Amino acid sequence: QVRLVESGGRLVQAGDSLRLSCKISGRPASRGVMGWFRQTPGKEREFVAAMGWNSGSTNYADSVVGRFIISGDSAENTGYLQMNSLKHEDTAVYYCAVRDGTAVIGRPFRYDYWGQGTQVTVSS
Repeated sequence: QVRLVESGGRLVQAGDSLRLSCKISGRPASRGVMGWFRQTPGKEREFVAAMGWNSGSTNYADSVVGRFIISGDSAENTGYLQMNSLKHEDTAVYYCAVRDGTAVIGRPFRYDYWGQGTQVTVSS
């Protein structure tokens, strides 16, 4: 059974940094693609970043380019999202997801497994 568990979300101030973790079990983390998404009440789930474990390819939403960094540790079966220079508009529930294949795409429906989410709140 594949399971993803996010952690690291909390209340921070604008300009702060935060690192989210995504612990993957039930499948090798190095298989396929990992993505991070976020969602606020009343809005659709939004793509944040994706990474191909073997290719090293990355893809970022325009709104986070230069501020967020996606990475992973295959030995720990854990993915990360380093978030710097946080803004109030980054406030959301953040989800990690994984999919087979190599394309670092940003469409949520293309991802097969999801975590339960972790809340990030950025005070202005």
